[in-house]
Amino acid sequence: MKEIFLLKLGEIVLKGANKRQFESRLRQNVRRRMKAYGNFDVYLMQSTLYVEPMDEECDVDGAWEDCRSIFGIVSLCRCRPCEKNLDAIFETIEEYLGEDLDCAKSFKVESKRSDKAFPMTSIQISQEIGGRLAEAHPGVEVDVHHPDYTVYVEVRDLAAYVHGPAEAGAGGLPTGVGGRAMVLLSGGIDSPVAAHMIAKRGVEIEAVHFFSYPYTSQLAKDKVLELARLVTKYSGKMTVNVVGFTEIQEAIRDNCPEEYFTLIMRRFMMEISARIAKWDGCGALVTGENLGQVASQTMEAMTVTGAVVDIPIFMPLIGMDKEEIVRIARKIGTFETAVLPYEDCCTVFTPKHPKTKPTLAQVINAERNLDREALIERALQNIEKFKLEYHDEPVI
Repeated sequence: MKEIFLLKLGEIVLKGANKRQFESRLRQNVRRRMKAYGNFDVYLMQSTLYVEPMDEECDVDGAWEDCRSIFGIVSLCRCRPCEKNLDAIFETIEEYLGEDLDCAKSFKVESKRSDKAFPMTSIQISQEIGGRLAEAHPGVEVDVHHPDYTVYVEVRDLAAYVHGPAEAGAGGLPTGVGGRAMVLLSGGIDSPVAAHMIAKRGVEIEAVHFFSYPYTSQLAKDKVLELARLVTKYSGKMTVNVVGFTEIQEAIRDNCPEEYFTLIMRRFMMEISARIAKWDGCGALVTGENLGQVASQTMEAMTVTGAVVDIPIFMPLIGMDKEEIVRIARKIGTFETAVLPYEDCCTVFTPKHPKTKPTLAQVINAERNLDREALIERALQNIEKFKLEYHDEPVI
């Protein structure tokens, strides 16, 4: 029989009356992702999603790689189904896993019997199959405590399934069950990680990026679009709103005290992002801020910059060390792009001595010479929208 995937559900299994909604959304997400690889049947039984290729044209390896990055799945394995009898189970193990067993120093069999009509217990299945495998592979020791390799047998409703060790899944909750949020996406290491982390909680994400040509280059914008594309490996498709920010930054430079440049700039970013978020049905903003990392990320500064919006601001990285953030960036594949030397607008007109403990009254007074509403309206009239998916060609 053909190889299929078993995708084990994570914390969804702990849900109560709304569990079916989570399961249905995850099944929809998997089905949508599998369309790029051919004709796959995706069905749910006993807190497990089955992904089954329906013809020889399916790209099984590509589908497997994609399944590893779908939120809501705690572990997954490639397996071979067979009839529910000991002879069929043993023969399938020999055919499917025999070479892996020969390469191991020791092994054990671990069985799970979900079909209670099967006449043997899980322990009895493991003992019988383990004994047969020991005879077939005399050079491989049996070690039930610390085996080099484990053979898994799952006797389920439709068939028995044999496989080797499972791999860790992406975890989290299915994309879409946690609402929608707008991510402020820069070209740095932090904000793509923040996007990934909030998406892992089931949030469908959109992004906004502020672009200051000619102070920042086309390569800088392309870098951000590529970071967004890389995040969609996990989050699914994403729209990136690119907002021209040059006029606002020049107005701040010409009309505001230098030590407040960054704070006022961040206030504009927050207010513009919140307006786009509301237009597009997003209920929160997401930033990559990290307490104390830079001058604009003190408690006082974040209070001031967040005061211009009336929707929640989520900061998934707020208490993390930089090493932790970099580790996640490497894991999700955004680090190498994030460190490319194309600067974003946050580096434009950076004050020499930024204000780190501002009050709201001080900042409002510092921006009194700006026509905030006119500047915001003009910025909102010239938004570029880019719709991205992971299977698109790389941007850079």
